[in-house]
Amino acid sequence: MDPLARIAAALERMAGIAPPPPADWLGAPAYLWTGTGPRAVPSIEAPMLDQLCGLDVQKAAVAENARRLAQGHAAHDILLWGARGMGKSALVRASVRAAQAPDPAALALVQVATDALAALPDLFASLHEVTGRRFLVFIDDLGFAEGDDVGPRHLRSWLEGGVEARPAHVRLAVTANHRAILARQAAEQDDPLNPRDAIDDRLALADRFGLSLGFHAASQQDYLAMVAAYAGPAGLAFTAADALEWAKRRGARSGRVAYHYVTELAGRAGRAL
Repeated sequence: MDPLARIAAALERMAGIAPPPPADWLGAPAYLWTGTGPRAVPSIEAPMLDQLCGLDVQKAAVAENARRLAQGHAAHDILLWGARGMGKSALVRASVRAAQAPDPAALALVQVATDALAALPDLFASLHEVTGRRFLVFIDDLGFAEGDDVGPRHLRSWLEGGVEARPAHVRLAVTANHRAILARQAAEQDDPLNPRDAIDDRLALADRFGLSLGFHAASQQDYLAMVAAYAGPAGLAFTAADALEWAKRRGARSGRVAYHYVTELAGRAGRAL
């Protein structure tokens, strides 16, 4: 390079005005989108699919959708909603990891930081330039503040037909505590004009997802199966009474509570998971 050009390039870098290097969207199984660029994640941390118990219908649907996306077939945007701790985000990660098994380069998971939603169009623009790989953009625990009508409108546009819609080789996976995603108020039921309109408008956002699956609190039997699925591979013994007492003290039976219980078992045994 010409000496003057080298000096100019060095000055630009020192001043912080040099353009960033292009993102490498082909070298990692997963990425975190920070709003200013991607950060590569070297491995996807997730349980095996067969460890997710009590979710047979949801597991089959999400895993099949990820497989289709990885193979370049038609696939849905997905919304997983319902009870906390029941494995919604774990199922997304586990399904992507399973879909990567035949060909790790076919599919990547891109998790969007909660404060980076406004930069999703920049993410889509960056992914639009990538060929030969598909992407599942993952937004975990999505929720909009009361009165926020801009965020939901943008999400509708990203899902369907807007000028900022996600590229054809990209799909969205969203988890939320409520099917409507937006918070619902009891006052909606008392609106004398037309309460159904308000409810329909909120659910219209959920209707944009081709695959919408509910997650509900675990039964006692399913909870004990979850504990066994985590404890078995680790060689940890437990009693049903002790596992149920752990759940009772936490006021819930879920996959998350089951995993916390197995973590406690490992700690008691002086073991690492």
